[in-house]
This record gives sequence, structure tokens and C-alpha cells, in this order.
Amino acid sequence: MTVSTAKFCLKLESPSVEDFLILRSKVGWGNLDALLAERSLSNSLFHVAIYHDDQLVGMGRVVGDGAMYFYIQDVVVEPSYQKLGIGAALMASIEDYLSNATTQGATIGLLAAHGKEAFYSRYGYILRPNDVLGHGMCKFK
Repeated sequence: MTVSTAKFCLKLESPSVEDFLILRSKVGWGNLDALLAERSLSNSLFHVAIYHDDQLVGMGRVVGDGAMYFYIQDVVVEPSYQKLGIGAALMASIEDYLSNATTQGATIGLLAAHGKEAFYSRYGYILRPNDVLGHGMCKFK
């Protein structure tokens, strides 16, 4: 599916590995092996990408087991395109996918970049720790 506006084109498909790596670099996420990126993108459950003049300027995806666990991953907007509503458009597409893909008992998670927690709270995501849930944890290799 492709949705176009005068400036931007939203596509519900994976970006190319090259575009993904370039966008990661523009936001300072560092270098990633192309084969690892390709495997990761191809194993995702859902993709949304936004282009301006055929250039990838924003993307997001969902990973997980497709039943109980869904994780929002790589919601990213090129710095020069931030504050234009692109992140909101990405999340609207992701939330639409999740509303159809999940059932009662499913868990939807994400790891927000420091300082971006308020953006995700608009969509009902809660901070950890709180009175019910402990700290989230992760491990990097």
C-alpha cells in the first residue's frame, strides 16, 4: 500500500537495506553490517517507510512472535525532517497494524530513546518502573 501527499510518500513495505543504513547513520545510530540489517528487516512483522523525493526520511517497524509479543522498533526520522508530523504518521500506521494484529493478552513493548518517552506516551505507552512494573532491561552485543 502506498499513500502519497504533495511532499511525502508513505509505503507499508521495508525500506532497502542501503536506505535503512543511511538513515541509521544520519541519526547517529552507528554502523551496522549490511547482512545483519537485511536479515533483521526481512524478519520483521510490519514496516512503514516515508519518503521525500524518493529519499527515505522516516521509518518504523514491528518485530516479535506475531501472537503474544510485539515490539515497536526503529521508529526514526531524519533530523532535518523532524517536527513535521512524520513520527506521528509512522506511529499511526504502526498503531493501526497493532490494532488488527493483536488480541487480548498480547504485550506491545518498545525501548524509547532518552528524552522521547513523552512522544510514545501519547499512544498509551507507560513508563517503567511504576507501581506495577519494574525496570525494563536490555543487553547489547
